[in-house]
Amino acid sequence: MSESIISIRNVTKTFGAVRAVNDVSIDIQANEFFALLGPSGCGKTTLLRMIAGFTNPSAGQILIDGQDMVAVPPNKRPVNMVFQSYAVFPHMSVEQNVAYGLQVVGTPAAEISTRVANALERVGLDELRTRMPGQLSGGQRQRVALARALVKQPKVLLLDEPLSALDAKLREQMQFELSQLQQDVGVTFIIVTHDQDEALSMADRIAVMQDGNVDQIAEPGALYEKPANRFVADFIGKVNLFDGEVSGTQAGKLTVETAVLGKVHLTHDGEAQHQVCLAIRPEKIRISKTKPDVEGHITTRGRITDWAYYGDCSHMFVETENATQSGAVRLGVVIQNDTRDAVDALDIGDDVHLFWSPDDMLVLND
Repeated sequence: MSESIISIRNVTKTFGAVRAVNDVSIDIQANEFFALLGPSGCGKTTLLRMIAGFTNPSAGQILIDGQDMVAVPPNKRPVNMVFQSYAVFPHMSVEQNVAYGLQVVGTPAAEISTRVANALERVGLDELRTRMPGQLSGGQRQRVALARALVKQPKVLLLDEPLSALDAKLREQMQFELSQLQQDVGVTFIIVTHDQDEALSMADRIAVMQDGNVDQIAEPGALYEKPANRFVADFIGKVNLFDGEVSGTQAGKLTVETAVLGKVHLTHDGEAQHQVCLAIRPEKIRISKTKPDVEGHITTRGRITDWAYYGDCSHMFVETENATQSGAVRLGVVIQNDTRDAVDALDIGDDVHLFWSPDDMLVLND
């Protein structure tokens, strides 16, 4: 990684009695694609608006390229923002929309023409420069907003839920395009999203936020496979969680008593509280109608109660046979439909065995 382009130091923002952002510190590197991820109300958009200058911190410091932004208005900061609504002017052509910001600050006409042409080429709209916004698709309007932001050559591009208005297929396509665009232009991107797939597929690093706090900052793979706590594990992707009590520790080994799985022996080098949460991702679980010969694996039995077919994979829920009166214990399982008849191998109502390697299980402190 290169040096930090943005340093957020102990930033807090309160609205009356509500603490929207709570003592957050983050360093974002130059040319990094960074994501602020979390549920609605977690403080991610407030933090983005403070970087942009639309909202002032109640405490703390924000530095961009080494300069304290406390007295710098939004239009003087080396950042530009792409809003959720795109805010494309409907009465202007694509070319006019992109040129507008340069015209406002008095950029010479010859320079405007060159920079607009370069920006449109970067986002793949050079052949649509004369079109009006009403003649464009949602994805094309988003590219106009991106070009309009990039044409001003900011050091940092801020994106507030930029894909939320697109349909699922176009959203997936734009995830790849945004990631490629960021690599091509070499500008730091900071995206706010509540969509885990968006963050995982595009960002170099992700900050997961909850109730104004940053719970974990990590690369996508580390965030998914090594979440810092129960919230991160549950928010990033799908996961099965089991409450348990530590009953023994010895030389990197941990024994945990659980209501569903009984006594579980795990390899664990970190700290563990007396009360812990065990987690297993659905795709790590194997399923069989016959009892598997898997010594050392964690096993349980149950019955398939629900099934959803997604083409490349199927998601199912298995109710364990030791479900208690306080509520059925349902485990999510994902199987890959890697053969054409895979979907016919199992069905709702089947009694099955579930098993997985203890090395795939996570030990989480709340």
